[in-house]
Amino acid sequence: MHIWVDADACPISIKEILYKAVKRTQVSMTLVANQMIRYPRTPLINQIIVPSGFDKADDYIVQEMKAGDLVITGDIPLADKIISQQGHALNPRGELYTQNNIKQRLQVRNFNDTLRSTGLNTGGPAPLGLKEIQAFANNLDKLLTAFLRPK
Repeated sequence: MHIWVDADACPISIKEILYKAVKRTQVSMTLVANQMIRYPRTPLINQIIVPSGFDKADDYIVQEMKAGDLVITGDIPLADKIISQQGHALNPRGELYTQNNIKQRLQVRNFNDTLRSTGLNTGGPAPLGLKEIQAFANNLDKLLTAFLRPK
């Protein structure tokens, strides 16, 4: 397993949890962003800087990830692509996207996008709170524990 992070939009508190998990589990991780991001210098973590532009980081992750990899993203269309390639997708609020829920999340996202295009203000997500941060940490730990468990 390799961890890929859609890093431009990933909250700092979530990145900090990921850095600790990488250190603890020795699983490698790549931050993909269109700008430099501060991260602990370790051979387990690297950064790829992609050109600025719509979906450049997403496209890079989809192209480079392998089946079984974990992608951290709040981008539902990206999560859909990851799942279709047999990867795992976890959003920064702790929700694990699966084949059972991704199509519904994508439909809701597209519906809200349509409403916004008509000028309706649908609001945005609530600020990331302690409950969501804890849910992220718990689900990340479950995924990594399952991956590291002897087969």
